[in-house]
Amino acid sequence: MMLGLLLARSGVGVIVLEKHEDFLRDFRGDTVHPSTMMILDQIGLLEKFEALRPQHVDHLGGIVAGQEQQLIDLRGLKPFPYIALVPQWDLLDLLAREARNWPTFELRMRHEATDIVRADGRVVGVEVKCPEGRMTIGADLVVACDGRHSIIRESAGLEATELGAPMDVLWFRLPRRDSDPADTFGTIEAGHMMVLINRRDYWQIAYLVPKGGVRELRIQPIDVLRKAVARLVAFLADRVGEIASWDEVKSLEVKVDRLERWHAPGLLLIGDAAHAMSPIGGVGINLAIQDAVAAANALTAPLLGGGPIDEAILAAIQRRRMAPTRLVQAIQLRIQDQVISRALADSGKPLRVPGWLRWLLRFRTVRHLPAWLFGYGWRRESVRTSARSV
Repeated sequence: MMLGLLLARSGVGVIVLEKHEDFLRDFRGDTVHPSTMMILDQIGLLEKFEALRPQHVDHLGGIVAGQEQQLIDLRGLKPFPYIALVPQWDLLDLLAREARNWPTFELRMRHEATDIVRADGRVVGVEVKCPEGRMTIGADLVVACDGRHSIIRESAGLEATELGAPMDVLWFRLPRRDSDPADTFGTIEAGHMMVLINRRDYWQIAYLVPKGGVRELRIQPIDVLRKAVARLVAFLADRVGEIASWDEVKSLEVKVDRLERWHAPGLLLIGDAAHAMSPIGGVGINLAIQDAVAAANALTAPLLGGGPIDEAILAAIQRRRMAPTRLVQAIQLRIQDQVISRALADSGKPLRVPGWLRWLLRFRTVRHLPAWLFGYGWRRESVRTSARSV
């Protein structure tokens, strides 16, 4: 959606395909980082974004074996000393409304790309399933943004290298009361991890399960999950009955992977289709938007010129975005191995934050480091294309 908006505002003809009839899917990435807010500001959408009433979170902490520990702090960072939490469908609707102001933009809902179309060794379009049946849509360039289970990636025969993840995630919600803590935080006990995101009137909760353990847990009575939640966070004990059944609990299969080649003649993959991220740091949609901005910067002039896109341009986009992708994934994998795997293994040894690390984390400048890395990012993109007069 961001790529479509940026291209259309520069005069490039764009068709965006969305297989659902709306954007209303719960428990998808809702964390908007400063890097994304800077992009929204550059294209004049920050005020409209703030009108969505996102929650501003300026620090994040955790409870490790009963001890509180501050971990990440954005206070004092500029220009945005916070991350914003907003339902992803609201952000997508905002981008779609803005994009429709440009005559070269078209959004087709209930249109699912099911295969690529090739001619003379190039991708020249996609096969589409839609309410009217099936059709072919031709294009000078196909950009696949269809996620970690990308159909287009599979159709193109591009294989991802699996980097591994020790956990999957169960998502659900519980009511939030005025007497509850105000912070968004995580809690870790031997064998269990959970993250609570303050969504004003409810908690959005991520319960981490060892990889492959979701099916085993789901065949047990729902009361097993209720008791685990109450044990981890005592103030939720009086409302875990609100989880009426497993139907109210969504499963996320965590994948961390990366294509070695994000492109083919006539085809570019970005976002999760090119590099599935761990949920650690909430970076997924933000890295995807950085990909989109880099792609728009590189593609606008060639697309306005018409004709096939030189694959060297697509390779240059990958080279630019590969370095920050590798860096973030390397850090995520380190955290998975050193923290999450050990916590979920339940070795019987008490968990604790090492004394030297606890001492370092007393200093806000130290807590700024992960805030800057995940929130602002390295090799941050800026919009270099201009909007044409409508």
